[in-house]
Amino acid sequence: MKVNEKIIVVTGGGNGIGRELVLALLQRGARVAAVDMNEAALRETADLAGEKKIHLSTHVVNITDREAVAALPQQVIAAHGAVDGLINNAGIIQPFVRINDLDYADIERVMNVNFYGLLYMTKAFLPHLLQRPQAHIVNVSSMGGFLPVPGQTIYGASKAAVKLFTEGLNSELLNTHVRVTVVFPGAIGTNIASNSGLKQMPGAEAAAEMRAIQPLPPTAAAEQIINGMEKNRYQVFVGRDSKFLNFITRLHPERAAKFIYKQMETLLPK
Repeated sequence: MKVNEKIIVVTGGGNGIGRELVLALLQRGARVAAVDMNEAALRETADLAGEKKIHLSTHVVNITDREAVAALPQQVIAAHGAVDGLINNAGIIQPFVRINDLDYADIERVMNVNFYGLLYMTKAFLPHLLQRPQAHIVNVSSMGGFLPVPGQTIYGASKAAVKLFTEGLNSELLNTHVRVTVVFPGAIGTNIASNSGLKQMPGAEAAAEMRAIQPLPPTAAAEQIINGMEKNRYQVFVGRDSKFLNFITRLHPERAAKFIYKQMETLLPK
């Protein structure tokens, strides 16, 4: 679905990839409803939009609040007249610890944001999207959704749930005008740790140094996601690391898992 003159909802629009998606969509001629629970961050996104700000609405919503999400479609329609697309981008990571040391509160928070928030948004907007002559849903999973990352096991489980949910949704909508895409970003240069409410990530500097491939800028990630949306891609692998590790995982999943473990084991608390 070409985004020009379409109305697109983007979650996590206050920072990172979400902010860049909002700005890139506006540059391509879309009208955008940016959703985030951080009002100040949404104001910053709106300021960065410059003259395109007239085509942007901002909505302070916690996507884990099902009632608030259920009310959101009418707010977007009131602002723009309709809704043609939804990009479920919002997501958080967990504290970088083994599952044995991870609190249930952190487990529930990650699952609520990454999976249930995405589910609530999809359920809320799908009836409206089905009424449009063309519509598109993009769900952002992760490289961690197909490859196990020690210290991010619950995060990976939530993103694996996004993968299967999106692929199932795609199959259910094959005979409709709604297209569905699942996205697998690799390492992206965002502040996901701080945006996830984590004060620090143990060994984050060492992790950056050991990467053979530098993190992709969020602007480039946003462009790849929108390009995939416009080409009605089934899957989009964002970054060379995501593409490469997807290939290795399909070829030899156990070897790929051991490779990532070797890369990450020094970052895990003893």
